[in-house]
Amino acid sequence: MMVCGHKIEGATLYVDSDDVNKAVTARSWTADRPLAAGLTTWPLDHPATGWTPTRPLTPLTPNTTYALYGWTKDNAWSSSSVSFTLRDRDQLRPGEVRYDKTSANGDASPATVLKTEFKATACRHRG
Repeated sequence: MMVCGHKIEGATLYVDSDDVNKAVTARSWTADRPLAAGLTTWPLDHPATGWTPTRPLTPLTPNTTYALYGWTKDNAWSSSSVSFTLRDRDQLRPGEVRYDKTSANGDASPATVLKTEFKATACRHRG
């Protein structure tokens, strides 16, 4: 997760759905301390240093689309989300990052790039 100019205090992984009433939280974490500008990573499958799960980490299921985003406790700020399936995640090679790249006309599409490229470009055009 790239934090651009604000802070993030937690993250939620939910089952992605076009119907907001069907979006179900799969996992959620709070950061042990607010994340400032920069890149942070952690495993989605087991507890990690610096992140406290807010619910038990139950297994994720194949053929389900998940979305991950970061947030603040007061809902003053949130990150863009990224959607993926377990297959998408498992196809990532070490050093790669998947994100939803937004085009000039506002359309988002999945992109996979090297972590160095993501760090260099992710905060462009963001406040």
